[in-house]
Amino acid sequence: MPLAIVVEQPGGPEVLKPQDAARPVPGRNQLLVRVAAAGVNFIETYQRSGAYSMSHPFTPGAEAAGVVEEVGSDAAGFTPGSRVAFAEGIGTYAEYALVDADRALPVPEGIDLETAAAVPLQGMTAHYLINSTFPVEPGMTVLAHAGAGGVGLLLIQLLKAKGARVFTTVSTPEKEELARGAGADEVLPYEGFADATHALTDGTGVDVVYDGVGKSTFDDSLKSLRVRGTMVLYGAASGAPAPFDPQRLNSGGSLFLTRPSLVHHLRSPEERRWRSEELFGAIAAGQLNVRIGARYPLAEAAQAHEDLQARRTTGKVLLIP
Repeated sequence: MPLAIVVEQPGGPEVLKPQDAARPVPGRNQLLVRVAAAGVNFIETYQRSGAYSMSHPFTPGAEAAGVVEEVGSDAAGFTPGSRVAFAEGIGTYAEYALVDADRALPVPEGIDLETAAAVPLQGMTAHYLINSTFPVEPGMTVLAHAGAGGVGLLLIQLLKAKGARVFTTVSTPEKEELARGAGADEVLPYEGFADATHALTDGTGVDVVYDGVGKSTFDDSLKSLRVRGTMVLYGAASGAPAPFDPQRLNSGGSLFLTRPSLVHHLRSPEERRWRSEELFGAIAAGQLNVRIGARYPLAEAAQAHEDLQARRTTGKVLLIP
């Protein structure tokens, strides 16, 4: 029988158990995909731990790439053998997964399926952050945290392509090297980054902060902004920030704060195709490098979660069935 990772109760990485599982049956508008690689993302650690409420048992994962094996009776646009990627699938920590046909993204020829699996969630997150949440224009100065992470490395490259001046934060010399290789103009340690951003901008501050770290960086991210700057909190890798008084935005210089998520930026098949086609196009043209920092066999999902949460990984983390 096919293998899948099953979570029977909330807990640490050890609750990610490989089990034999029945091959899923696609609904009328679904595709059954044989998974070539599945993306590992922080949201799955929240689901696994119980921080996000889930019905048990369940198979984690929403992101993957692979080859279509079966097509539902009403699913249009794909045939068996089509290569697809997706960020909104069902139970992708498995050899087989389901995805609604209108949420599947065609993978262009010339892009391998492991690279394709590394793009949907983190790539489309980076795309909506800088094109929709706060559209970046040439000459702007941007702080993007966690520059050696999966989103961070993509953000740096996409921001430089837009003509921005890019600051980022990292925790080790090895991660600094990766961030500089992606094109960051200034790579800062987390300690004292707010003061550093003001020193590097002659006391003005940055136009926007993209913060996926959360609790440990939140207050200093606000301090890094210029008057009427924008704080984009899109994740909480270090935990959720504490509630705060909105007066803090006023005292900081009439600041803006937003908390976006990917689901609200994939509202239609057209929007999905726009974002994915721009990303795949940049990859095919050699303008965007996707770093796969770690590959784990599917049965070692627990180790992948442990390493991700300990910040021992860089770039994209994949499970390979």
